[in-house]
Amino acid sequence: MAVCLVNGFGASEDRQKAATIFEQLASDGHSDSQYWIGECYCFGGGVSMDKTKALQWLSESAGQGNSYGQYVVGVCHYWGWGVAKDMKKASEWFRKSAEQGNRSGQCWLAACYKNGYGVPKDVDAAIFWYRKSADQGHANAIRNLEVLDY
Repeated sequence: MAVCLVNGFGASEDRQKAATIFEQLASDGHSDSQYWIGECYCFGGGVSMDKTKALQWLSESAGQGNSYGQYVVGVCHYWGWGVAKDMKKASEWFRKSAEQGNRSGQCWLAACYKNGYGVPKDVDAAIFWYRKSADQGHANAIRNLEVLDY
């Protein structure tokens, strides 16, 4: 229900109500809700934007093995949202997500290899991870492969 409310699917969009539901479920240990309330705090969806609180919820989700939580924790380390910028930690979180088959985690890990962010620069590894992500339809991975895959 909360996902429908946050996106306006089959119901009027009500981000505040969605955030309340996510936070209640997140407090009960539900990893998907921890991810969603983390996203809400990260971007101000129904709650005041708070990158530190976002990272706390996303870390809870990631700690339970949620691949979406893991990749967004990586994004937080990549951009320095709620934590000091740390490309090595970002790439580690992207890898955890990528190895579970998360196409966004795969694309971000590929970008790390492409640019040498937190990992040694390795175009072959970048192509490998971009292909895995592109095979799942990730638009950025497809665009990056067109440039790298020669």
